[in-house]
Formats: sequence, C-alpha cells, structure tokens
Amino acid sequence: MMRNSREADGFEGEAASTSMMSGASSPYQPTTEPVLPGRRLNLRCDPDYLRSTLGALKVLQVLLALIAFICIETVKECLPCGGLYLFEFVSCTAFVVTGVLLLMFTLNLHTKVPQINWNLTDLINTIVSTLLFFIASIVLAAMNHKRKGEIAAVVFGFLATGAYVVNSYLAIRIWRMSSSRQAAGQGSEYTRARSESRGEVESRPEIQRLEE
Repeated sequence: MMRNSREADGFEGEAASTSMMSGASSPYQPTTEPVLPGRRLNLRCDPDYLRSTLGALKVLQVLLALIAFICIETVKECLPCGGLYLFEFVSCTAFVVTGVLLLMFTLNLHTKVPQINWNLTDLINTIVSTLLFFIASIVLAAMNHKRKGEIAAVVFGFLATGAYVVNSYLAIRIWRMSSSRQAAGQGSEYTRARSESRGEVESRPEIQRLEE
C-alpha cells in the first residue's frame, strides 16, 4: 500500500511538472495588455474671457463682420463688381477666422496647443483684418451704386474696422508685455546660472588656482 501511494504521489508530481512545462512552453498563453486611459478633450467655457475687453471686442467683430456679409449678399446686381466681391471676401474671411479664435479662447482650446504663440496670432489677425476691412470699405464706398445693401455694408465695414483697430492696439500692448516678461525671465535664468557657477568656483579653490 505504501509503495502504491508513493508511486501515485510520484506520478502526480510528474504530471504536475509536465503540465507546468507544457503551460510555460505553450504559445497560447493568456496575455494581459495594459488598458490605457482614453484621452478626453475637456471643453470648459471661460465666461471671464467673454466679459473681458478682448472677449467683448471679439464678439463685436464677429457680429459686425457677419452683418456686413449679410448686407453685401442682399445686392443682386452690380457693374462693375470688383468692390462687391472684395468686400464679400473680406467680411466672410474675417467672420470665419475671428470666430475660430473666439471659440479657441472661450473654450480654452489654445491651452492645448502651447507651441503656438496665440498672442502673436491674434495680433496678426487683427492687424490684417483692420487693413483689409478698411480697404474693402473704401473701395465699396467709391464703387457702390447707392443701393441700400451696399450703403449698409459700407457702414458696418467701417464699424468693423474701428473694432479691429481697438483690438489691434490692445493686442500690441499684450504682445509687448509678454515679450518683455519672456526677456526678463531669460535674463534672470542667465543671472542665476552665472551666480551658481561663480559660487561653485568659490567653493572649489582648485578651480581658482587653475584659472589664475
């Protein structure tokens, strides 16, 4: 009986070791892959930006550009049409670009792309839109046919030009302030690095002897 039990134990041990070896060498082993958390785009409206001067100007610019575009679209006949087409292109482009920037700043999407200098981007947009709206409004005023749609478009075009002028002034101030802060930060980092290196030299007299 003892021999039979020993043989049974030995057989079970061999079977267990064989199953472990076969399980280790089996290509059909269960694998566990790490589950990566999905990236979510957290959209958060910033009411403080809309209440600020720049936010209010952006909303005003979008509304004026949209109204100017609608007014020029009511004109059905034109000869020549160069001034009308130019004003139509400028008002539509300003509405789209400024509207996109307004959404970016309002929803804080610009923080997701820190590689872009958004202050400089806003400055370029406002300056270009100011010049284009001013030129298009003057051309349309000189080439209009005294129709109500054209007159209204010219009025809203000059109003949009004024809104973009104020925004350009504020954007230039913000851009200068950010540039000066960056320059001051780089200067402080350079000064700190020089002071740290000087302190290291003073703490190591062998370096001073080598320099002498």
